[in-house]
Amino acid sequence: MKIFVAKLSPKTTAEDVRKLFERYGKVTVSKVIADHETKRSKCYGFVEMPVENEAYVAVVETDNMDFMGSVIDVKKSKPQPIAVKK
Repeated sequence: MKIFVAKLSPKTTAEDVRKLFERYGKVTVSKVIADHETKRSKCYGFVEMPVENEAYVAVVETDNMDFMGSVIDVKKSKPQPIAVKK
């Protein structure tokens, strides 16, 4: 399951997010999105967990959690539409 994590502290790294979600199971991907020009965090990221029930528990347990000084917003990620070039 791909999980969207928002409202992260600007100081939060992908490794911090990985460690948080590894409390609930295996994490295959953890990333925090940064601005391409400034390299500053955009304060959101994604986590991928291969075991659906572990991911579900992680979402429920971490949503609205105070993490590194920020109350984070955690949800199952919605699939993005595929852009078709014309």
